[in-house]
Parts: sequence; C-alpha cells; structure tokens
Amino acid sequence: MADIKLYDFPLSGNCYKVRLLLSMLGLNYESIAVDLAGGESLTEEFKKISPRGQVPVLVDSDDSIWDSMAILSFLARRYGDKTWFPEDDVDNAKVMQWLAVSENEILYGLARARAVFLFKRPFDLTQCQDDGHIGLIAMDQHLSHNKWLATDFPTIADIACYPYVSLAHEGEISLKDYKNVRRWMDDFEALSGWVAIT
Repeated sequence: MADIKLYDFPLSGNCYKVRLLLSMLGLNYESIAVDLAGGESLTEEFKKISPRGQVPVLVDSDDSIWDSMAILSFLARRYGDKTWFPEDDVDNAKVMQWLAVSENEILYGLARARAVFLFKRPFDLTQCQDDGHIGLIAMDQHLSHNKWLATDFPTIADIACYPYVSLAHEGEISLKDYKNVRRWMDDFEALSGWVAIT
C-alpha cells in the first residue's frame, strides 16, 4: 500500500491538479474517493484532516496537507526537482503570480461557470463567464511570447491553471479566440505523466 494517500473527488479540478503532479513526478499513491454529495467531507471525522471540509487532502506518512495549492507546493518541494517550484526569487514570484490567477480569475470565472452546469451551483453565470474571459485574455497575451506561464519550463503554475482552462467548455466558455492558450494546452498534454481528468 502506498504511503501517500489522496482524498479525492474525480470531477474536482482542484483534485485533478494534485493527480497531475503526482503522475508527473511518478509517485505511487492511494486514491480515496470522498462522497461530497453524501456530505462525507463535512463529517467530524473528515474535518480532522481537512478543517474546511474540502478536498483534496494529501496524507504522506505522518504529514497531512489540505488545499490544492499547498499540496502542489509540498509535493514539488519534497519530491520534485527545483524546476517545479523554483527557489530563485524572481522565478518563484512569477509562479506565485500565476497561482494567484488560478485562485482568482480561473476559480471565480472558469471553475464557477462549470459548477453552474455540472453541480447546479447558484453562481451568476454571466459574471463567471466574463471573469473567465478576463483570465483567458491575460493568459493568451502572456503566452504569445512565453512557452510556459512562469518560467522557461513547466512549473506548478501551469499545473494549477491547466485543469479549469481545459474544462472551460463545460462552463460554456469557448477557447477558440485564445490560440496561445490552446497551444499551451497542447504542450502541457504532451508532458510526460500527463493524465486526463477521469
């Protein structure tokens, strides 16, 4: 049995981020499905490992880490080489910039638009789609002269942004006007260890 356990929900883009990095790092792990619809994440037992009652949660031996951004940085530092989460001040700051985009325009835009359709969440769809396009415009402009988001090589910034961008169509947000984003997605999907969401 693997020492690493991932408390997971297959349709979650945030869980998908973690599965991507685990795969790209070549790490074996045990996936433990959490029944979100059945309220499993809100039980007192689950909240012992995830105080917010959310997935993903990664347990690695005696270490329990919740929140996808925290898990990505943890895995990159513990198991990756320095390219995934660079230590250089400028490169590290550039990674953090795009992690912020993943938690703002991408989350409030692309992820929430998807949640309206997939999970019947009561978000303002038009506002979500508008926010999503703001993020996509910024990405597309940046990627017009950069291969990857933060540095000259893929980092956890790319992993953090990729899932909900690749799922934008599920929120009825088209990528047809974002040729640089589409090129970046093709390059990302060609990386060793890439896996589909399900």
